Amino acid sequence: MRKPLDPAELDAAVENVHRAGVPGLFAEVRDGDQVWRGAAGVADLVTRRPVTADMRHRVGSITKTFTAAAVLQQVERGRIGLDAPIGRYLPRLVPGARGDAITVRMLINHTSGLAEYLPHAYPSLKAFPAFAETEPQSLDDHRFTRFHPTELIEMGVTAPAVGVPGGTPGVYSNTNYLLLGELLARVTGTTAERCITRNVIERAGLRGTGFPTGPHVEGPHSRIYESWFGKIDPPRDYSVYDMSFVGPAASLISTVTDLNRFFRMLLAGEIVSPSSLAEMRRTVPVVSQEGRTIDYGLGLYPVEAPGQAVFWGHGGTVWGGGALAMTRADGERQLAVAVNLQRWNSLDSAGRPRPHPVDDALAAFHRVALYG
Repeated sequence: MRKPLDPAELDAAVENVHRAGVPGLFAEVRDGDQVWRGAAGVADLVTRRPVTADMRHRVGSITKTFTAAAVLQQVERGRIGLDAPIGRYLPRLVPGARGDAITVRMLINHTSGLAEYLPHAYPSLKAFPAFAETEPQSLDDHRFTRFHPTELIEMGVTAPAVGVPGGTPGVYSNTNYLLLGELLARVTGTTAERCITRNVIERAGLRGTGFPTGPHVEGPHSRIYESWFGKIDPPRDYSVYDMSFVGPAASLISTVTDLNRFFRMLLAGEIVSPSSLAEMRRTVPVVSQEGRTIDYGLGLYPVEAPGQAVFWGHGGTVWGGGALAMTRADGERQLAVAVNLQRWNSLDSAGRPRPHPVDDALAAFHRVALYG
């Protein structure tokens, strides 16, 4: 049975997440023509300035859906072959037999076997994904570092492979999406960011969404605070940061309203063709950065609760910030939420994240938002 939005229930649920330990969060939930926007907590722990639902926010790996859509648009135009080897387009970046074996599709759905470059670019994270053996120092060291994507790609390509091309489960890797950014540049003659802006962001009419041109977020926004599993105490502000370390993989800035508009249009076949959308929804098992195996398509993944409809979307994190955008397959029910704290869980003696009240409060908010 369809359950309409209950504003009081949503207000209470979002407030519970703040009370559980997130300094501030804001969200938009839609059900047909009914829209709820809400916020709880503060955007700045020093000034106590409140968060508002119209703020811009770093949305992390939700960027991947935009990048995947831009690639599929070029597939539709015949400039890219979805199952063509990446070595055909970028032989210097993925040379030899590996470039012949890894296809564009494998990059988009993380089955390329290419390793994550971040532990190599950030030395204090070299033990990743063994979080207990990592330290956050590199986060500060690289606050204003301007990385070039090809140097990061080289780190991922030359690191030991995490799988064979096309093998499952795949392993989530930002290296894949930096390569897709270089692929877009190669076939369009412009930067990936300009290509995505022109063909995806502007096509969708998104007014608060764009790639950063420097370390600051322009317009109304929250400061974002990183805890790094309790190793940064109190959590540190990383709202000013050079995002060249993730580029077309995770650097996008958006609003919750824009995210809902984008995913609604995407699932309606208005950003890519219906056949491309069907490809985006073909999933394979992929091991996430948190170590969970999820079903992952081409820049999209599904969320399904027992007895409930399937939602499609993506989540994302950056140092200090997180976001999630989910849209029901029919496009009618939607959630987009942003939080200004990350990695709030401390680690137990085995290096596993300990349960935290924020986990339960966020899960409860997601349930209310998605299913009523």
